[in-house]
Amino acid sequence: MSSRPAAAEHLRDLARLRRVRDRIDREYAQPLNVEALAAGVNMSAGHLSRQFRLAYGESPYSYLMTRRIERAMALLRRGDLSVTEVCFEVGCSSLGTFSTRFTELVGMPPSVYRREAARDARGIPSCVAKQVTRPVRNREARVPEAQLA
Repeated sequence: MSSRPAAAEHLRDLARLRRVRDRIDREYAQPLNVEALAAGVNMSAGHLSRQFRLAYGESPYSYLMTRRIERAMALLRRGDLSVTEVCFEVGCSSLGTFSTRFTELVGMPPSVYRREAARDARGIPSCVAKQVTRPVRNREARVPEAQLA
C-alpha cells in the first residue's frame, strides 16, 4: 500500500520539475537561481536540485546555462551584436563566466564562434544552422583540429 503514495508523490515531483524546466526555457534571460525556482514549485532547493539531476541528467544551473549558451549561439550567428552584448542579452552577468561556459559547451570561445559562424553561414538556412550547432554537455565539445596540432 505504501508504494501508491510514493508513486503519486513521484508523479507530482515530475510535474513540478517539468514546470521548473519550462520556466527556465521561457525565462532564461532573467536572473534565476535554484532557490527562486524551488520556491516557485514549493520544493526545497536541495530537493529540487537532486530530483532535477535525476530526471534530466544535469543540475538546474547547468540546464539554465545550456539554454543561455544555445540562445547566445543564435545571436552570435546573427552577427549584429558583440560578444559582450550577447552575454548580457542572454542573462549572464559575468563575461568571464559566460565565455568559460560557452567554450566548455561549444568547444571554442564565443568570439571565435562568432567569426566562424559568419564565415560558414553563407547559404545555410537558419533552421539547419540551429540544428547542427546545438550546444553539447560538458566534456562533449569537439576540439577544433587547430588545437590538436
